[in-house]
Amino acid sequence: MTNFDWKQLINPEFYILLEFGGIKIGLYVVLFIIFAETGLLAGFFLPGDSLLFLCGIYSELLMREFSLGSDFLNVTLLATLISLMGIFGNMFGYWYGQKSGNYLFKRPDNFIFKKKYLYDAQNFFENHGSKAVLFAKFIPIVRTFIPVIAGIVGMDKKKFMFFNVVGAFLWSFSLIFAGHYLYKFFLDEYQIDLKHYIEYIVIGIVLVTTLPVILKFIKKKVHLDE
Repeated sequence: MTNFDWKQLINPEFYILLEFGGIKIGLYVVLFIIFAETGLLAGFFLPGDSLLFLCGIYSELLMREFSLGSDFLNVTLLATLISLMGIFGNMFGYWYGQKSGNYLFKRPDNFIFKKKYLYDAQNFFENHGSKAVLFAKFIPIVRTFIPVIAGIVGMDKKKFMFFNVVGAFLWSFSLIFAGHYLYKFFLDEYQIDLKHYIEYIVIGIVLVTTLPVILKFIKKKVHLDE
């Protein structure tokens, strides 16, 4: 870690390739990040969508110790493990929301916690109803706070779990399989190794996933100015 750069913390490839004592721990780090981003309020800054896409690209490396002898099965197992961590993360967020009640809305801002994100998630929940738990999985920052909001407002647990499970599997399977098979397609058909273009891929995914949030912010600002 002598060449460590703090900028690496926002680079999803850094976590996937992470080693400790010569042992690759990327899979375990990825699983923790997914839990943190979907269940811990401090996890909103961690890479989510881009991390899953890259997990698909690096699936062979991540699943080396748990290989099932089939490329498809390995990717499926990886996506399932990540889905489960997303589900558990949301469950923790929901539980925390139930226990904390309105305390979070009175809590002062600090370096990690910003009430603005909580209000944004609340508005998203109010606009999309219970399906917000599903949709939020595909929106950075919002997916971290939606489970908490669901817990605070006392959303029915069975309904929450349904959208939680469906959203987690759709989110992880779509991004991981997209990364895995797009990587193979470009490599086999055009001899283009997407691993050489990771920075561009990450930037592209960040732009695509945050665009709806940016447009909503601009629309809201224009409306207030009028």
